[in-house]
Amino acid sequence: MSLLPKTHGLLAAPFTPFHADGELNLDLIPALVEKLLADGVSGVFVCGSNGEGPNMTSAERKAVAEAFVRAASRRLRVLVHVGHPSIRESQDLLRHAAAIGADAASSVAAFYFKPSSVLNLCESMAEIAAAAPEFPFYYYHIPALTGIGLDMVEFLRLSESRIPNLAGIKYTANTIWEFQACLDHADGRYDVLYGYDEMLLPALSVGAQGAIGSTFNFAAPLYLRVIEAFRAGELALAQERMLGLVNMVRAFVKFPPIPAQKAIMHMLGYDVGPCRLPLVSLSPEQYDQLYDGLDEVGFWSALREVTPALDGVTVKK
Repeated sequence: MSLLPKTHGLLAAPFTPFHADGELNLDLIPALVEKLLADGVSGVFVCGSNGEGPNMTSAERKAVAEAFVRAASRRLRVLVHVGHPSIRESQDLLRHAAAIGADAASSVAAFYFKPSSVLNLCESMAEIAAAAPEFPFYYYHIPALTGIGLDMVEFLRLSESRIPNLAGIKYTANTIWEFQACLDHADGRYDVLYGYDEMLLPALSVGAQGAIGSTFNFAAPLYLRVIEAFRAGELALAQERMLGLVNMVRAFVKFPPIPAQKAIMHMLGYDVGPCRLPLVSLSPEQYDQLYDGLDEVGFWSALREVTPALDGVTVKK
């Protein structure tokens, strides 16, 4: 079995576009893919938290995955999130991802009946991954949403003999020290992708090569400048650039994060539609406050400097 080469660069976690009535808007996905390609993104992680995967039916998730694979046409790496409270549903989604030509699948732990130990988590993920044993599989570690904060180094150790197609971990937690230990485990065997956008620079400092993030949908060129400065050994410049992105995140997390980021996409001319309940889209007042807050921290001007496609375009308020 040949696993994927390790990820380098940024993978965006795209928003699933909906029409105003809450139905899927698959027609917008090609435009979103072209934007990401123009922004220098290396791949996409579809139907995850940012893509509102848990708010969609399995049939809808399959349709979205198919649309991204088709639009990417091998120009972007496509990882499909298949996590579900039911292992049987996760297996079905994983087999579908493999069949349509995605590059890999990923799953969170079951978040209703939760794994009771690292071994229990490993056995649960092994059952999902075995549905397509030649297909690369990533565990999606996001304890803030699942409530499952088990030892990830121990998970990797136990997985060596239990999940032969485990490619790595999508590591969305602020425990940088454990992230570093995961990178080092088994002589760096696993592809461990960092998942907190606002902590990209600390992650780079301990060896991160790839990252998955929601804000890469609209700010990837700015993050790539952080990576560029860091790789060039210009730490002060990397810190300065990273601070600008931290201030951007601080501006929008005053609002519900996913609705706020969907609003930012709308400001940039991509109407990805409303969120599905229990998520609630921003009110008109919140929308204006968000725009002004981003303007105050210099986000719009910084983005224009590094995004040629925005030259001469009026960002919508």
